[in-house]
Amino acid sequence: MNVSVHGAKTQLSKLLDLVEDGEHVVIERHGRPVAQLVPVRRRRSSALGAMRGQFTMAEGWERALTDEEAEAFWNGR
Repeated sequence: MNVSVHGAKTQLSKLLDLVEDGEHVVIERHGRPVAQLVPVRRRRSSALGAMRGQFTMAEGWERALTDEEAEAFWNGR
C-alpha cells in the first residue's frame, strides 16, 4: 500500500494496524517513495541458556569418568 506523507501523518494508527497484520506500507513524498513501514521481525531466543530450568542433572554428573567408564562409553558397553 502506498500513502502520502500527509496521509501517513493523519492515518498512522490505521497504518500501524495494517503493518501488524503483515502489510508493507510505502510513504511517498510528491509521488516518490521515501520510507517504508514494515513489520518488525521477532528475534529468536538465543540458544545459550534456552533450556535453563527445563531439566535436572543427576547428582555427581560433573565427576570425571574412570578409565574403565570412559572405555565402556566409547565402546558402547
